[in-house]
Amino acid sequence: MSNLEVGIVGLPNVGKSTLFNAITKAGAEAANYPFCTIEPNVGVVAVPDPRLEILHRMYDSKKTTPATVSFVDIAGLVKGASKGEGLGNKFLEHIRKVDAVAHVVRCFEDSNITHVEGGIDPLRDIGIIQTELCLADLEIVEKRIMKLAKIAKSGSKEAKAEDEILRRIKAALDEGRPARSVELSADDLALIKEMNLLTLKPTLYVANVAEDEVASWEDNAFVRKVQEFAAQEQAEVVVISAKVESEIAELDEAEAKEFLADMGLSESGLDKLIKAAFDLLGLMTFLTAGPDECRAWTIVKGTTAPKAAGKIHTDFERGFIRAEIVGYDDLIAAGSVAAAREKGQVRLEGKDYIMQDGDVTNFRFNV
Repeated sequence: MSNLEVGIVGLPNVGKSTLFNAITKAGAEAANYPFCTIEPNVGVVAVPDPRLEILHRMYDSKKTTPATVSFVDIAGLVKGASKGEGLGNKFLEHIRKVDAVAHVVRCFEDSNITHVEGGIDPLRDIGIIQTELCLADLEIVEKRIMKLAKIAKSGSKEAKAEDEILRRIKAALDEGRPARSVELSADDLALIKEMNLLTLKPTLYVANVAEDEVASWEDNAFVRKVQEFAAQEQAEVVVISAKVESEIAELDEAEAKEFLADMGLSESGLDKLIKAAFDLLGLMTFLTAGPDECRAWTIVKGTTAPKAAGKIHTDFERGFIRAEIVGYDDLIAAGSVAAAREKGQVRLEGKDYIMQDGDVTNFRFNV
């Protein structure tokens, strides 16, 4: 995974565009990461990681390169999108390509911002989006089942196995339940991976509250409803105020910290959202450091040292010999790699080593 992609979905006027604009501004202002817009609806932001700045000072490196997350703004989702309403199908295709979905739900009253459905009801809103995604998946699943019927006649075991999985998913979709509610093994998921089902994507809910509620959202009845719903799916809820995020995006780093402190917040909603997306997908970062560059690399938890080396360059994986590793905390406590080495904290690890978050790593390889 070179760059985590999160699709932002939600009905019109729930604060989705405000949030997305704040995200893209935050990307534009991130001093150490050049903001780039791949398409008008993609914003790339740096993953907050204070460890990089400390390593940068320790190594006096020329540059730091953080891990990044791409947020894809998926507009045009309205009732009937699966049948082409709004910008329908075009945007549903955008969601098929992302790694995870952040579903923005409006949890604030504001007479100046009309709601497309008339009043504020987060569960109804979630239901509308979920129904559209289920219907879009149902169409693809039914087509595939018809195709498999022909292949299965030739006695293909794989086609029969895939057919059985898809029929279980179809039953859930028929009831308006997402594909991720069906119990599927790793082998099952591998068989249907190419289909890129929308409702199979890991999903978290973003409860968008009013500016004056962001520090005391526990009292918000709408948020509680979203949390109760998400709990049934074992999904996470991130509470933010899109309006606050758009204000933070206009400030420099020092001003933003002061602004958050004044509001009684320890971190921005965007930072919370990035962390939640990492957790959702079981991701973590390892670090490389030296005079030229300090860099964070995104990997899936459980990745072995050679696979992590391959993130940097395929040659590193192919010719992997050993990984020289020191834990970030050990390195900082020791003050330098040399001091950590004297303490016996720099380890040589082989092909079976499972990488840990914050491993400061130097790969030895021979091609």
